[in-house]
Amino acid sequence: MRPSIRAAGIGMRRGWHEFVIGLRSPSDQGFYIGMGAGAVALLWFADGPLEGTALTAPQVALPGLLAGILVFTIVIGPAYALALEREDGTLLRSRMAPHGLVGYLTGVATLTVVSLAPLLVVVLGGTALLLPGTIPGGAGRWLVLILTALLGILASLPLGFVIGSVVRRLQQVTTWGMLPIVGLAWISGIFGSMDDLWGWVQGLAQMFPLYWLGHLMRAVLLGDPAVGGELGGEWRIALGIAVLLAWAVIGTGLAGLLVRRMARRQSGAAVAEAREQSAMQFVR
Repeated sequence: MRPSIRAAGIGMRRGWHEFVIGLRSPSDQGFYIGMGAGAVALLWFADGPLEGTALTAPQVALPGLLAGILVFTIVIGPAYALALEREDGTLLRSRMAPHGLVGYLTGVATLTVVSLAPLLVVVLGGTALLLPGTIPGGAGRWLVLILTALLGILASLPLGFVIGSVVRRLQQVTTWGMLPIVGLAWISGIFGSMDDLWGWVQGLAQMFPLYWLGHLMRAVLLGDPAVGGELGGEWRIALGIAVLLAWAVIGTGLAGLLVRRMARRQSGAAVAEAREQSAMQFVR
């Protein structure tokens, strides 16, 4: 077995181990339950039929909500991990081991992806329990939904590593990660219709994976009854898949380049300086 493959396997096991440990933590349990319950509450308070359609408000809101949760979690998780563990020296220690960077990145990616599961279980389980009929049945549809989510993960995960590689301090993840995602969600139809947005804003939203993930999830979960609410009045399945794949390929290449460059610049002195700057932030 090649050393890099062995290191990736070790990283996956480490990521899974950290996930299992986190599940036993009351703070992590509270996060999953609190965030999931909040999402279900949004659907609950929005309950009611949509005028002129056979759909309800929770049915229309659910695909975008799932897309937003997925992209936010998948991007912010690695971004915070890289920024934090660069400051505390974890990344430097990993780089010093043979193929340690491969194992480290694989572990972060594994932990990020599997951490989605409890949150989605709470959201989907609570929605099915409190809002019957909102989630369509059928094994085939669920399989396509899972494949769509995996495609969204592949397109979004590199963005987290890119952000974590370019920010200089942990606090900048909010500026360069959280706020842009919230803004993209606003213009990508996650919180409502895009019809009232300017044309150039609609075009801008379609350049990013969040819009297309929401579009594909609506196609899977809602089908033809909701197609009239889409831009252009049609499902653009092939284009959506192509855009997400392009983001996955280009993003992976860019993330690999930036992470390697960041790792090469790591040293004991750089870690000490980062810790000092972080401490000064709290003093101020």
